Formats: sequence, structure tokens, C-alpha cells
Amino acid sequence: MPRDWLPEFERLVDEHQSMVFSLAWRMTGDRGLAEEIAQDVFLELDRNMTRIESPEHALFWLRRVAMHRAADAIRRRRVRGVDLWIEIEENHGALPEERSSPMGARLEQLLTTLPEPQRAALVLRYQEDLTPEEIAAALDSPLATVKSNLQRGLKLLRAKAENHLKDYLRPERNVGGAKSNV
Repeated sequence: MPRDWLPEFERLVDEHQSMVFSLAWRMTGDRGLAEEIAQDVFLELDRNMTRIESPEHALFWLRRVAMHRAADAIRRRRVRGVDLWIEIEENHGALPEERSSPMGARLEQLLTTLPEPQRAALVLRYQEDLTPEEIAAALDSPLATVKSNLQRGLKLLRAKAENHLKDYLRPERNVGGAKSNV
């Protein structure tokens, strides 16, 4: 099969390293681990360059491998019984909420508490702006499962946010018999 597109490894790394790192970081909540995952993804890309057929295929491949590597890392930590947030604080200093805006950091932390399939679907939907069909392809999951994970993940994240972000939300008040945020 003749190929019109010849990928350049360095160009692919330059174009996509922030996306790969960001996906891994959002999935794990650990900057150091995200850097390791990104490095592993690009090492694997280097080994598989002859299989990449187009720029779109490269992007799809990188997203898919990054999400799988992050999920693998999460599972390994769970098997080892490691408390992710204690390890992050020990290895990287301050917790995320101490480094950026308090509400944004807290929301990032809440995201990492979601079950991995729901977190993966939400990260790909709202960070990468993928459609449910594209998410299903990237995660090799049925479309119905992706839609369910999006719905359940949003519902769970909202519930967690209501509990943990009360200090950041405006109080509700009754206006003409209906509740509204002011």
C-alpha cells in the first residue's frame, strides 16, 4: 500500500506533547506520573511510526494510547494500595489546590476521584472536545457505554461538587416562588 504521508517523529512530538501530557495528568492527577506516561506514549509511537497512516490517525493513536497508559497506571496504583493524594504530596510538594485557583484545583481533584471509565469519557469529551462516537473509538468501547459513562460521570461529579465546593457557590434564594442563584 503506497503512503502519501510520511510522519516526522519530532514534529508529532512537538505538535501533540501537551495534549498527551494533559490527558495523562487529568486522568492521574499526578504531574510526575503524567510525564512518565507521556514519555512512554512517545517511545511507543517511535516504535510504531511505520503504522501511522495520516495526521488524523496519529492524533487518534496518541489519544488512545495515552488514555490506556493512564488507565494502566491508575490500576497499578490501586493494586499496590497507594493513596494517590498522599503520594502526590510526598513526591511533588503541595497538593494541586495549593498551586492554582482553589476552586479549579478542587474540581481537578474531584475529577480524579471518579471511576476510571467515567473520568476517561469526561476528559475526552470536555478537554479534547470529542463526540461520543469519537470517544467510543478512542476507548474501544460501545457507544452506549460511553454515553452512559458521560451521563453517570457528570451526575457523580455534580454531586461531589455540591458537597465539596459549597464555599465557592453562590447561595440559592427564592425569587417569585422559584429558586435562583444570585
